Amino acid sequence: MKISWAIRIVFLVFLVTQISCSRNKKATKKKLAHTTEQVSRNNDGLKEKYARSLGVDAKDIQNIALYQFIDEWYGVPYKFGGTTKAGADCSGFVGQLYDTVYRKSLPRSTNEIDKACSNVSKSSLKEGDLVFFDINKKKVSHVGVYLQNNKFVHASTSKGVIISDLENPYYQKSFSKGGRK
Repeated sequence: MKISWAIRIVFLVFLVTQISCSRNKKATKKKLAHTTEQVSRNNDGLKEKYARSLGVDAKDIQNIALYQFIDEWYGVPYKFGGTTKAGADCSGFVGQLYDTVYRKSLPRSTNEIDKACSNVSKSSLKEGDLVFFDINKKKVSHVGVYLQNNKFVHASTSKGVIISDLENPYYQKSFSKGGRK
């Protein structure tokens, strides 16, 4: 039985393709494993960083998307009416955080966000809850997002996006309520 040259060539092309694909799959698996390991190391670093900042154990930092978002926005300057990394006000920052991390839309103003939430007592706050403040005797004029251990992230008029402590006398005095969306 004679095999034609055309069949031999087709077989060779098939064989070379299979070998090439097999090598590419191995290389892709190796790259993927390396990337996964790198992401894991980065997440561990992020957990350690925010665990120190919040005064908690690294194992308590579970919502990586939340802390990655905070890390990317930390230090963004305050800008009235702003919603971008070029500058954001408190409700603009909180709206971006909620949209990105929780896939939930919030109204644009602090007052409207307050109206869209159910009330939560200070002692019942959970990570991701909203915290509202009456600054300068203005009813519900500032908003942030509760993290853990009495800490919250917000866009401060003086320092931009930062993490602050509810036990700070300034925030203790002006704390209005917690809210859940």
